[in-house]
Amino acid sequence: MKKLLFVFAFLFVATFANAQGVIKFKTESHDFGKIEEGVQATYTFEFTNTGTAPVVISNAQASCGCTTPDWTKEPVMPGKSGKVTASFNSQGRPGNFSKTVTVVSNSETPQIVLSIKGEVTPKVAAPAVAEPAPAPTVSKTAPVVAPAPAPAPAKATTKKKSGK
Repeated sequence: MKKLLFVFAFLFVATFANAQGVIKFKTESHDFGKIEEGVQATYTFEFTNTGTAPVVISNAQASCGCTTPDWTKEPVMPGKSGKVTASFNSQGRPGNFSKTVTVVSNSETPQIVLSIKGEVTPKVAAPAVAEPAPAPTVSKTAPVVAPAPAPAPAKATTKKKSGK
């Protein structure tokens, strides 16, 4: 009887020793498409623990300083969901971008790489403020009019006196 109890106890322990959490992401990449420079682009990667043991994410490391990761800090029980959020700061980074976040956990796959990409369109510069054009000047003097021509002198008529 002791031997039978020992065998069952051994099988029970062996079953749980092989228990492993498994992270299954809905997607492991995201394309933001075109975003305007200065936008903080954020995407949340959702996952489910499809394994038989709790999963704990110990770290999420971005490929550069322009990307900030955040993740579920509590253990994710089997059948439950968690998240990893990646935020990309596009300020001063026009052009195409492709960044990664490496997720480190106690799951069956201890490292999973998530990726984000897109294109940052340069911010349109505001038109320069032009100095206003000078206002047209209005003359307040009377218009110059040419003097009227003087009347022509009248013809002088002389009468001759008769000498009588």
